[in-house]
Amino acid sequence: MDRRWIQNPNRCADEYLDGIEDFIEFARRHNPGATRIRCPCRRCNNTLWETIENVGFHLVRNGMIETYSIWNLHGEQLEHASSSNATRVDNVQPIVDANDQVMDIIQDVFPFASTNMNQEEQDDVPTPIDSAEFEQYEKLLKNANQELYPGCESFSVLTAIVELMHGKIKYRMSNLCFDYFLGVFKRMLPTDNCLPKDHKQAQKVLNGLGLGYEKIHACKNNCMLFYKEHESLDTCLICNESRFKMTSQNRTTKIPQKVMRYLPLKPRLQRLYMSTHTATDMRWHQEKRVDDDVMRHPADGEAWKEFDRTFPEFTADPRNVRLRLATDGFNPYGVLNQHHSTWPIFVFPYNLPPWKCMKKEYMMMTVLITEDPGRSIDVYLRPLVDELKDLWTKVFALYAMVSGWSTKGYMACPVCKEDVTSGWHAGKVCYLGHRRWLPWDHEWREKDKEFDGNNERRLRPREWSGDEILDQLNQLDFAPFGKTVSRIRPSTHMNWTHKPMFFELPYWS
Repeated sequence: MDRRWIQNPNRCADEYLDGIEDFIEFARRHNPGATRIRCPCRRCNNTLWETIENVGFHLVRNGMIETYSIWNLHGEQLEHASSSNATRVDNVQPIVDANDQVMDIIQDVFPFASTNMNQEEQDDVPTPIDSAEFEQYEKLLKNANQELYPGCESFSVLTAIVELMHGKIKYRMSNLCFDYFLGVFKRMLPTDNCLPKDHKQAQKVLNGLGLGYEKIHACKNNCMLFYKEHESLDTCLICNESRFKMTSQNRTTKIPQKVMRYLPLKPRLQRLYMSTHTATDMRWHQEKRVDDDVMRHPADGEAWKEFDRTFPEFTADPRNVRLRLATDGFNPYGVLNQHHSTWPIFVFPYNLPPWKCMKKEYMMMTVLITEDPGRSIDVYLRPLVDELKDLWTKVFALYAMVSGWSTKGYMACPVCKEDVTSGWHAGKVCYLGHRRWLPWDHEWREKDKEFDGNNERRLRPREWSGDEILDQLNQLDFAPFGKTVSRIRPSTHMNWTHKPMFFELPYWS
């Protein structure tokens, strides 16, 4: 049976859909009476069991594992498959030792190590290596080679920590629960084992892999960050509030009033190109995307294509990174605390194919704000904006102005602008007047009782030209980060909001 349809990137193609039907029929025939089967989609990876109907849905949404051309987990015999599929040997995935996988991760994070050794063998001229990086590499290598306990060949210290931390994240285990089970495992093992005693110690071992974050102190009133040139200050330059809480004089450490977590973006973008799998996928939008005027990915949109036409130099290299920035607040405590909200800021790499670019594995949280920043969100975005500008200036002589039209209040519509129709209804601002967009002779324009009680005689709002919008932008007073007195009309004021934002960034290495 020809199963080349599995490799088809267009999951809406007739060939692919017919192939899914063949697979479902095959699974029903070889598993009579079964209500659930293994799901071979890219997300479930043949490890989760789903109903046959859900399996079909998953295969359309996520795609089938590209190497699963022999359906041995669904009843196909390997002897029979070898006669009908000549590529059986190439598609069988070897069993990889967990310790080897951890060593591969270390080599991905520190590519200079293997490169340096190869060069030493060839010409005895090693590549210069940063001393701090090499020290981290040596620590990880030591933990990767150290047995979990004397005589243990299955797990090294690093392998055990990676496996346990993976399970903690996968099954959403709290730190307290993880500490308990880690203590139980440590008591079960021989007394001379090297397993960390708690989550904090395990994190210290993994910090060398670049999985940490940076804590940045913030003003109590969201005026500024104690960051870069202001890192040594103890009081806010704007409101004179103290940076630290009042504590007893006997306390040796100071407690900051407010802390923001920042997760650097550059190392994670680099990781996408360190792995052979994701490095190939980062070029998918140009090398493998099917351009048939069907909207499946942002690359199929007119905005993407217009950007490509405008900047052909940027477009020439498919590795150049295109990012989307999005944020919104949520209350982690439900209805118990209406006055608290947490604001994570995510970055999405749109180079990846549609079945990956919006998956949680590739969502990069860059900023974590522990309360509603309101109109001062630009204060907390400064580290990210600095890093984005740095990425721009390394390879491309352009700056991106990161801004968004306010999505709150009576003037929130970026299309209607001052001509917006809004009003207060049911405890919130509502945007009305949609009948203005209908044709002039549409019957709904005359229906007053079904809508707001009035006939709609107005024309649709005017469309603003690019020159007019640019002229408005030039009139704005873009102040530095922090709280300032605005001299901009409310209707044209641009501020940071929870509206998703879109960036075009070049490849960085």
